[in-house]
Amino acid sequence: MDRLAFLLATGLARGAIFALFALSLVLIWRAARIINFAQGAMALVATYLAFAVTALTGSYAAGLAAGILGGAAVGFVVERGLMRHAPHGSPLSGIIVAIGLVMVLQSLLGIFFGPQYRPMAAPFDETPIFVGGVPLLSPYDIFVLVVALAVMGLLALLFTRTSLGLQLRASAFAPEVSRLLGVRVDRMVTIGWMLSAAVAALAAMLLIPTELGLNPHSTDILFVYAFTVAVVGGLDSPVGALLGGLVVGVVMSLVTGYLGSTVAPIGVLVLLVAVLLVKPGGIFSMREARTA
Repeated sequence: MDRLAFLLATGLARGAIFALFALSLVLIWRAARIINFAQGAMALVATYLAFAVTALTGSYAAGLAAGILGGAAVGFVVERGLMRHAPHGSPLSGIIVAIGLVMVLQSLLGIFFGPQYRPMAAPFDETPIFVGGVPLLSPYDIFVLVVALAVMGLLALLFTRTSLGLQLRASAFAPEVSRLLGVRVDRMVTIGWMLSAAVAALAAMLLIPTELGLNPHSTDILFVYAFTVAVVGGLDSPVGALLGGLVVGVVMSLVTGYLGSTVAPIGVLVLLVAVLLVKPGGIFSMREARTA
């Protein structure tokens, strides 16, 4: 029973990171109707920036802020410099450009920083806190949960309570009508890319200290799991990203704890296949797909 409680707690902390990254994929999908396969590589560029700033200043907060701002900047450059000029006649064009961008970014990171893993220290202790003799969340896990839930809450307020959020949603769901009403749709798409890239960078910076370290391929597995989360929850549903992330995190933790880490990807794959068989659009997908 103690082991189960520990696995559930750690699964929730890991799931919050998956949910955060999946939310970034949902933001891109809703803004541009593109599954951005370069999201992990883009987040990794921002993470290297955060690593450099932290090493230079000795401040984790400064590195975290630099990484988030760097992620937004990367999103701006990618949207304005690449995606805006990709042919829009076929959805495959954006996917091909994104895959090419992954190869370029990972190659450049390998050239400039090398293939070795660079340890990233967590800002808080990673030793689990014992409650009634049962190991639960560590201080760093609590920090991750608080940050992830706070960011999701702020994004919910942005999209439901602000004029900018209303323009972002209108541009995503009815771009032509939004243009007639004076909304600068192209600018809203750029802002959507910047928000998405910043959120993805934050998720990567929260996960990497708990893994082997920083490497040009550190976010590959994060993207795979987050993409699974987005599909399970529904690519149109931010709520689905949140709940799907928690579910996938708990499933991974339980499978790893009881069956071994090598079986965890199989458990996630089984979950993905089961959801696609029952509800191909995702558990929380909208009843009608947007056509605009």
